[in-house]
Amino acid sequence: MIPQEAETDGGVRVAASGFTEDEEWSGCMQVQEGCTSDEAHCMNKIILADSQAIFRAGTAKVLAMDDDLRIIAQCTDLDRMHHAITTFPGSIVLFAASLRPDLLRLRALLENASSRGIVIAENTEDAGAYLHQGFRGVVFRSVTGPALVECVRRVAAGDTWLPPQLMQPDSPEEDMVGTRVRDRLTPKEMRIVALIVQGCKNREIATRLKTTEQVIKNYLRSIYDKTGVSDRLELALFTIHHRVLAQAAAEVGSRLEAEEHAAPIAVAQSIA
Repeated sequence: MIPQEAETDGGVRVAASGFTEDEEWSGCMQVQEGCTSDEAHCMNKIILADSQAIFRAGTAKVLAMDDDLRIIAQCTDLDRMHHAITTFPGSIVLFAASLRPDLLRLRALLENASSRGIVIAENTEDAGAYLHQGFRGVVFRSVTGPALVECVRRVAAGDTWLPPQLMQPDSPEEDMVGTRVRDRLTPKEMRIVALIVQGCKNREIATRLKTTEQVIKNYLRSIYDKTGVSDRLELALFTIHHRVLAQAAAEVGSRLEAEEHAAPIAVAQSIA
């Protein structure tokens, strides 16, 4: 069964293998029912590390569709990723650059565990720098499902994966779909999109935008119509995969965080 979300409302994380977080960390990565030991041995083990729950869910959904790819651990921070690397040697480690790991330490950890690293770079980053530092592959957050699978397969086979954007750079102006959707969204809708990409639930979005959950739901229906998606996961992936839209959402998200941080300071100053 392909997971639709990486986390339930109760906070229990389910990996693409179907196990809960506790089962994964207790070494419960068993051979799937109906598989032989030889088949399980040939599977490419993947450790997925990213703080963005939406991106993890989408990635797990894509990779779970291939029988020879198995996500054995999903990590939300560096400590869990480091523990997973030592616990599951010989893995492909797909990690987000936004976790800001110590790259020298990570490379040494991967080498000691006979594992290989693939970097998930932000769309605006210089991905080539990670290849120069010895990592075997780089994908942008805007990577398509087939390209992600191909990258994992190439790296597992011992090859190096170059993102197509490095060989044929995309100009933001060429993203006509992203540009059109960005221009159709209202400022309030763009704020909601930015928070959806960050993994926020409706209640948190309503609190941060000082409105109600019902209002957020009404806005989401309009956003779904304008983007042609049917749920929040598709919306987040659609945004990530269109660089113009992703950049706009990131800028709005940064401004929103700056406003939230500035508000308590302004209140304190007015009281003083």
